[in-house]
Parts: sequence; C-alpha cells; structure tokens
Amino acid sequence: MNISIRRASLDNVAGVAKLFDAYRVFYKQKSDPDLALQFLTDRLGNAESVIFFAEDESGNYLGFTQLFATFSSVSAERMWILNDLYVDSAARGHGVGTRLMNAARDHSIESGAKGLTLSTATDNTTAQSLYETLGYERDTEFYSYYLATPAQAD
Repeated sequence: MNISIRRASLDNVAGVAKLFDAYRVFYKQKSDPDLALQFLTDRLGNAESVIFFAEDESGNYLGFTQLFATFSSVSAERMWILNDLYVDSAARGHGVGTRLMNAARDHSIESGAKGLTLSTATDNTTAQSLYETLGYERDTEFYSYYLATPAQAD
C-alpha cells in the first residue's frame, strides 16, 4: 500500500472530517458529520490545531492525527498535545498509525517544541503498544485529573 502523509488544510478538511466522525463514534459519541466538519474547520481556520492525514494512491483517507499547542511553565517551552489518532479499520496493520505518529514527532522537532504528550484509554492496549514501540514512556510520576464544567448560559 502506497501511503502519503499530508498536513491538512481547509481544502481537504471534509475528507478528514469523515475520519474524525468515525473517531468520535469509536469513543462512543453519536455520529454527527456536520459537527465533525464544523469542529475541524474551526480548528484549522483559527490556526488552533495541526492535523496530519494519511491517504493512499487512490486518494482514500486512511487516518489522521490532531495536535494542539501547549506550554510548559516549568521549562518555559512549547509542547504539543497529540490529542487524536485514528486509523480506519480497513487500513490498520499497514503502518498508517506509525507514519502519522512520526509526522507528529517531526512537526514537534521542526517547531522547536520540547516534546509531545498524549493520553489514551486504559483499555486501549493496541494504541499503548504503538506508543511504547515509538519510544513514548508511560507517566508514572503524575496523575491526571479532569473537572467537567457546565456550558455557559447565553
């Protein structure tokens, strides 16, 4: 399989949005193609994320990864959050995930960032295996916490 990795733009956001909708369904969200397209259009249009996608020689979209910039106050350096990684089930086992992860790493290096951080579900052992194979280390020093906040009323 001939696979190319490209950085997404508004010109190809519709193709990536189909994968993004499938990603959300994988994480037990209701399919909403319009929401997926709007969310990614907003992120790219406002330069709030960097998205890489994989496609085959026929132009089929195979997978994507989305990065968000953040900063370390302690080191006073930029970091990237690898927030999303998804490979279409038909494309799994062909190195698509590895190639997307490598594109994210290369972007981190090229942008002068301190590194990449990510989190995944505790039962997503397939992803954990990929990350560890690529040199990512599981954090044993810090716990992650989350606080849900209600949406602001208009």
